[in-house]
Amino acid sequence: MLLITLGSALIYQFATDSFEVADQPAGTVYYTEVLDGRQNSYTRNHREPVQITPAAVDQFRGIVRQAYDYSCGSAALTTLLNGYAGTNLTEKQTMDGLLRYGEYARIIERRSFSLLDMKRFVTALGYSSGGYRAELKDLIALDKPVIVPIAYAGFKHFVVYKGHSEGRIYVADPALGNISFNADRFAEIWDNNTLFMIELADYQQTKNVLALSENDMRHVDDATVNKFAFVNLQYPEHKFEKLADNAATMRRVLDAVPNSTNYGNSTDTYMRMYYKRK
Repeated sequence: MLLITLGSALIYQFATDSFEVADQPAGTVYYTEVLDGRQNSYTRNHREPVQITPAAVDQFRGIVRQAYDYSCGSAALTTLLNGYAGTNLTEKQTMDGLLRYGEYARIIERRSFSLLDMKRFVTALGYSSGGYRAELKDLIALDKPVIVPIAYAGFKHFVVYKGHSEGRIYVADPALGNISFNADRFAEIWDNNTLFMIELADYQQTKNVLALSENDMRHVDDATVNKFAFVNLQYPEHKFEKLADNAATMRRVLDAVPNSTNYGNSTDTYMRMYYKRK
């Protein structure tokens, strides 16, 4: 028993000494490549740390997430000020400023902030700003992020317009993160075609965190999601593709073929259907 214990201790010591153990930044994983990928092998060709970012973190990249159901206005303004004007505010600091310089009684009454409240606070910070009416083509032509109100899912909501690419409008939503809309759909939900803009004299020297990036373009349309919703990698491609097509397009109807032995009874039918939200 003593020999077994000593042997286990030596094996553990050799195993731990063979790896470089050091503190690594959060999000670090180790990528290991074996010497021969065609067979199981403990001989490593190389082993190196790789930094990864969780999708949930990237979803809110550059966005100040709203802390309350009614605070989309303060969160959107904080996002615009931090990401575009280069400030370093918290949502609470912005809320305090909006309450101090805005129409306090009306804010309490409606439990939300207005574009006028935003203008007064931004003016107190020393920036020029204003609310405007515009057409979709005017919004697309802008070279800067702006706050836009939308009427979405039965609610009034503030988001930050980031940019336009290939027929899609990209916004920083303080509730949902970095999302996009089909341009036609955005035109439908854009509330009163209004926007709130901050004017910066040194815009060219300002680092715009809200500028569109490659990560913003990684959207998947509904047809693709439907096609691969039932993918299981243990099956060959033709197998799971057939299952997905059948499961996604199956419905039960009455058999209307007079010569069928099942005439007048329920039967399953498969139809290829594709749809895409606006």
